[in-house]
Formats: sequence, structure tokens, C-alpha cells
Amino acid sequence: MNRPLFTPICLHVGNEIYSVRYVRMTVGVLAVLGALLERPDAELYGLEIVRASGLEPGTIYPILQRLRGAGWVSDRWEDPEPARAEGRPPRRYYRLTTEGQARALHALQRGRDRSGLSRLLAPPSPSAVTTTEGGSA
Repeated sequence: MNRPLFTPICLHVGNEIYSVRYVRMTVGVLAVLGALLERPDAELYGLEIVRASGLEPGTIYPILQRLRGAGWVSDRWEDPEPARAEGRPPRRYYRLTTEGQARALHALQRGRDRSGLSRLLAPPSPSAVTTTEGGSA
């Protein structure tokens, strides 16, 4: 039975665990994590994440807020002066935290394993290749 993929989030203070929250690993969340992992050391603004993930803005911003609340993503507003000089509003930049990078890699790997994408994307084994009458594949 395929259940939604959840990744636990624990709030650690010293050696004590104060709460456990879960981030539901939907296709949208995995797409946003994949977009952020394409450039893990870069800060991306919303439209860059929209383009890289293939999702709509109304989809990515709630996902980014959940990931930020879980500690996977940090954010900052750019200085308004360069934006004003370019005639646009300031951008909010997002990046994966160190913990977020590790959890995102784990979540994407689990998502691929559970969805069967690993099997679909893997090259066929030599025994799976059939030959024609001429003896070639």
C-alpha cells in the first residue's frame, strides 16, 4: 500500500526532544526540494523556484513556508534599493539550511525509491535485453 511519504522533524534543545512535526512529502514538496537542491549553496527567489520546479507560484509559496517553519529553508529579503533601481519589488530569497539539505536529499531518495522511479530510470540489465533472430539486440 502506498502511503504519503512523511519525514519527521524533531525540535532538539540539548538532548531533549520537545516536539515532533512531519513534513508531508507530496509531489509538489519534492519538486521544490529538487529545485533548491539543483543549486544547494545559492539563494533562489520565488520565480526561480517556480521555473525550476515547474509549479505555479500559488503552490510553491505555501510549501516554502512549511519548509521554513520546519527549519529546512531559511529566507531573507533583499535590500530594497537595488530592486527600486530596477523598478521592481524586493525579492525574498530562499535557501536550504544545512539540515534541510540533508533531509531533502533523504526525502528525494525515499520518494524515488517508493515511487518506482529508480527502477524506471535505471538502465536495463543485460539479461532483460532480448535478441532478435539475427542475434543482435
